[in-house]
Amino acid sequence: MSGQIASDQSPHVRPSIYRSQSIPGIGGRLRDHLEDFIVEEVPLYQPAGEGEHVYLFLQKVNLSTSQLVQIVARHFDVPTGAIGYAGLKDKRAITRQVMSIHVPGRTLEDFPALQHERIQVLWADMHTNKLRRGHLAANRFAIKIRGVEIRAVINAKRVIDLLTRVGVPNRAGEQRFGYFANNHLVGRHLILGDAKAALDELLLPKPAHLYPGQKPDPFEFEARDLYAAGDYTGAFKRMPPGASTEFDVLRALARGSTPEQSLRAINPTQRSFFISAFQSAVFNSVLDRRLADDTLNTILEGDLAYKHDSGAVFSVDSQTAADPQTQARVEALAISPSGPHWGSRMMKPTGLPLNIELDALHSQGVREEDLLRFARKNPDTLDGDRRSLRVPLMYPDVEAGADEHGLFVRCSFELPPGAFATTVMQEIMKPQPTAGEPDAGAPAADGDAS
Repeated sequence: MSGQIASDQSPHVRPSIYRSQSIPGIGGRLRDHLEDFIVEEVPLYQPAGEGEHVYLFLQKVNLSTSQLVQIVARHFDVPTGAIGYAGLKDKRAITRQVMSIHVPGRTLEDFPALQHERIQVLWADMHTNKLRRGHLAANRFAIKIRGVEIRAVINAKRVIDLLTRVGVPNRAGEQRFGYFANNHLVGRHLILGDAKAALDELLLPKPAHLYPGQKPDPFEFEARDLYAAGDYTGAFKRMPPGASTEFDVLRALARGSTPEQSLRAINPTQRSFFISAFQSAVFNSVLDRRLADDTLNTILEGDLAYKHDSGAVFSVDSQTAADPQTQARVEALAISPSGPHWGSRMMKPTGLPLNIELDALHSQGVREEDLLRFARKNPDTLDGDRRSLRVPLMYPDVEAGADEHGLFVRCSFELPPGAFATTVMQEIMKPQPTAGEPDAGAPAADGDAS
């Protein structure tokens, strides 16, 4: 373990400065009701009607994608690795997404209908290949903000119009970092190979960060207290099975497994999620620095510019950075500066952009040699890639209305795969941080600063 002490443990989910800083926030609340937050995948292609993979378009309610994968795998009696999905979806919401299940030699007719109180199958078909991450055209969102006056729709539309013109900061939202806002820290310890620290981060008592209407499970907090006291058997018996990762790890500890052995009880999907959360925390930190420097809509010398039409990146030399056509392409949302999802094979910028990215990585307590060491021991788990630091907002619509629950402002829009709607809602609402909230120490926008 060669990682340095982390001076920055924040996931950077709350902006230090908003892209729409000059427009007052409307405040309000999200997720008062599950139907207030609806997400639907826009498929990249339609199933062929034949092949070795069952394709299901599923609606899930108050379930994480990881939980959905396990339910589907049990129903089809396949390992979780046989399940494919295009992206992770919010838990506390109504979400619709496609999943593939590899069932060679069998067809839809060989399986009973999937029945679950929180899952509805909207359509089913067969296809020739596994669904991979990013294999979707976009995500469509319909989100209601509660606790606001009807006139709040004016500033909501001003923000939406601005973001449509200049792009949305491509911040990884709070969902990426979990119930305790610490998935990235578990991922950090996994990368550094510190099994005991990873277990402590996963299982020790800590404040939860709840969505409105969400209630903490007292048994989970009791289990965490028992883990802290070294009573692994007692902790396992108290941990709710719904906290599946913690439940599986505690079961292994209760059976006498070492910390290293117990971590192997984490299923590959969840392990990948922890690693991705670490990458996202570093990316968010870089994003904050570019926002603070007012270079989010500028291509710098040394940047790796992201082409929105193809997802490719290209190196920017001094001549390209100074070319007026480059900035014209930025303003047209044809290209954007990119940021790091750090990994062993990730392309790196040069000059100032590289210094910003290395500083963000080192501040989280990890160096490049740590990433290489982890990648050698865990092939194909930490390749890394580049992500655009901003994304286009498409097909916007804003309206005010009322239903049986009261007044609301409803915002509808599409974002590219991997982008978080919560970033758009932060820009509209500009919520004030609360004590104990992740990033609560970050500067809060007062609605009309700068």
